[in-house]
Amino acid sequence: MKPLVGVMPLWDDERKSIWMLPGYMDGIAQAGATPVIFPFSCDREELARLVRMCDGILFTGGQDVSPELYQETSIGNLVSCCRKRDEMETIVLQEALKNDKSVLGICRGIQFINAALGGTLYQDIPTQCPSEIEHHQKPPYHVPVHSVKIAVDSPLYTCLQVGELQVNSYHHQAVKTVSSALKVMAVSPDGIVEAVHKPDQHFVWAVQWHPEFSYQTDDNSRKIFHAFIQSMG
Repeated sequence: MKPLVGVMPLWDDERKSIWMLPGYMDGIAQAGATPVIFPFSCDREELARLVRMCDGILFTGGQDVSPELYQETSIGNLVSCCRKRDEMETIVLQEALKNDKSVLGICRGIQFINAALGGTLYQDIPTQCPSEIEHHQKPPYHVPVHSVKIAVDSPLYTCLQVGELQVNSYHHQAVKTVSSALKVMAVSPDGIVEAVHKPDQHFVWAVQWHPEFSYQTDDNSRKIFHAFIQSMG
């Protein structure tokens, strides 16, 4: 039986509706698992049951993580949050870690996991950490726009067997202070944290780039999805 992966829903505030980018679902499916979208709910009992049913959890991209989660105030209208999503994902992450489920975070996913575990974020890179590196590319989104350096002692290096990787990039927030529960796996040339993992769990990885956009053309993106799914065996 294929592993079951719970996927965090994307939220459209204008339409008051959940939605999904097919790349998240298809990336999981091509790696050999069955993806299911979670309901947009903060019911702890319901979410705990769903997490127990799943073999892994994917934390997707989307709205900015609320600064309240890391004890800061918003720097202004540059930050667009969905507090219900923050609350929901906090419950899901707690349950996933408690049950030692495999976890993969992408884009907002790395930011959320870091903040939920006690780290902080740059609320807006151009404002708080100006850089010449292109972190917010224009379409097509599968095209690499900058490099990242991978730590040789990291599980990501073990998986990819490369010390440097070309990645796509579409974000305006980023990890600032890394949670003490996490270890950095990759950084961009300007020092932005690009990948982390949680060493005391069997598989908790998060990346800042977008393998869901590039997995069809990039073998390393496929390897990340495969590592995630294979960890559930």
